Amino acid sequence: MRIRKLAVMVVTLMIFGGASAQLSSLDPDWKEIDVPPPPAFNKDKLVPVDMPPHVTLKLGVDPATLSISNDGVVRYVMVATSSAGTINAMYEGIRCLTGEVKVYARYSASGQWKAVENPQWAPLNGNQPSKHAAALARQGACDGRAATAASPTEIIQKLKSPALQQR
Repeated sequence: MRIRKLAVMVVTLMIFGGASAQLSSLDPDWKEIDVPPPPAFNKDKLVPVDMPPHVTLKLGVDPATLSISNDGVVRYVMVATSSAGTINAMYEGIRCLTGEVKVYARYSASGQWKAVENPQWAPLNGNQPSKHAAALARQGACDGRAATAASPTEIIQKLKSPALQQR
């Protein structure tokens, strides 16, 4: 009985110690870089992002738009295509370390990018109308729960090979 209590205490300390170490590693002085303008995307070169069956839109990322900047943010253009062929696109960033997403711009029907006024970071698992950013993070943009993938190439490899994805 005594050993079991000791084991529970050790596991508890490991869990909470790891969590506090992870939280303390967050840089309070972190600053996002000046975000580059939305890149052009090619709807014919999209790599699909797997979504639940109830999502009727096809979602994909153009590999040429993927970047990982010095601030640790994975930026990309996510393209949503309806069954009628209508295209919507969002220029977004994922900050794996904090589990957040930010929408910088939206692609309009006129074929122009429209910047989001005062974009804000929001939780990946928050109450968003679409969970595509969380799916992208889980399927390749983030390595585990806190680390950014090593490279855009690694992200694309994981998206193309479900066996490599972190679940």
